[in-house]
Amino acid sequence: QVQLVESGGGLVQAGGSLRLSCAASGRTFRSYVMGWFRQAPGAGREVVAVISWTGDSTYYADSVKGRFTISRDNAKNTVALQMANLKPEDTAVYYCAAKRNWSNLVGNYEDWGQGTQVTVSS
Repeated sequence: QVQLVESGGGLVQAGGSLRLSCAASGRTFRSYVMGWFRQAPGAGREVVAVISWTGDSTYYADSVKGRFTISRDNAKNTVALQMANLKPEDTAVYYCAAKRNWSNLVGNYEDWGQGTQVTVSS
């Protein structure tokens, strides 16, 4: 099991940028696939981006391709989500999550952070 803590959320105008960070506890961080997910009010949780154990493979939801970039630093036990050209529809609580095996399905992830709010104003 890994404990996850997100940070970096906030209020930004449309077209702006934010960088989210997720810090993980434990010495086995490199054993986990890491994902960013989000949940807007009244909606289900959806995948945003996923990164493999070494960072050489990534997955992005169509809605964020070309605007968001996921990265990880295994030496620092962190995973980041750089968000650019933000849109009001990106408003949501953003969560990072960890899983031993590769998956881009929300239901397959086992360990979750508490979430960080991102609000994009028009």
